[in-house]
Amino acid sequence: MKRWLGTSLAASLLLTACVTINVYFPAAEAKEAAKEFVDKVIGDTVPANAKPTPPATGGGSASLQGPQRPFNWLALVGIGTAYAQESADITIKTPAIQAIQGRMASRFSAQLRAGFDAGALGLTSDGMVEVRDASKLALKDRVAITQAVADDNRDRKAVYREVAVANGHPEWESQIRGIFSQQWIASAHAGWWYQAAGGSWKQK
Repeated sequence: MKRWLGTSLAASLLLTACVTINVYFPAAEAKEAAKEFVDKVIGDTVPANAKPTPPATGGGSASLQGPQRPFNWLALVGIGTAYAQESADITIKTPAIQAIQGRMASRFSAQLRAGFDAGALGLTSDGMVEVRDASKLALKDRVAITQAVADDNRDRKAVYREVAVANGHPEWESQIRGIFSQQWIASAHAGWWYQAAGGSWKQK
C-alpha cells in the first residue's frame, strides 16, 4: 500500500509540474504606456527644470515592479517549471481607452490645469485627483471644479480597468493603477501638489 501511494503521488506531481505556467506583469511596458497616456492628457511633458519626485506609494497602489518569480521548488526534484513572459506591449489604443483619454485631456485643459496651477487641486497617491484647498479657487468656480474632479476620477477608475481588460488580464487592474498613480506625479509640473506615502501633501 505504501509503495502504491508513493508512486501515485510522484505521478501527480509530474502531471502538475508539466503544466505550470507563470505569467508576469510587464511593468516596464506598462510604465511606458502610462507615460504616453498621462503626457497626452496633461498636454505636454515635464519641464526640464522640474524637481524629481520620489515614487508615491500607499492607498493600495502597486509597485512599479511586477510580482517576483516564486522559488522553483520543483527544480529540487528535477522537474522544470514553464514560465511565460508577457509580450513587450501594453496597448492603450482601444476605442474605449482613447475616448476616455480624449475626455480627460479636454477637461484638464479647460478646467483642471488652472486648479493645479493655483494649488487648489492635488494628485493623490492612489491615482485620483482631490480638491485639497478650495479657498484657492474663485467662489464662482468651486462648484464646476468640484464636479470636474468627480468626473475625472470616474474616468481614471475606468481607464485603469479598461487597460487591464484590453490586455487580457483584468486581474492587473490594481497594478495598472499603481503605475499610473506614480506617472501622474512624475509628469506633474513644478508647483503642483501631490500626496506622498502616509497621506501628507507635498509640493513639487
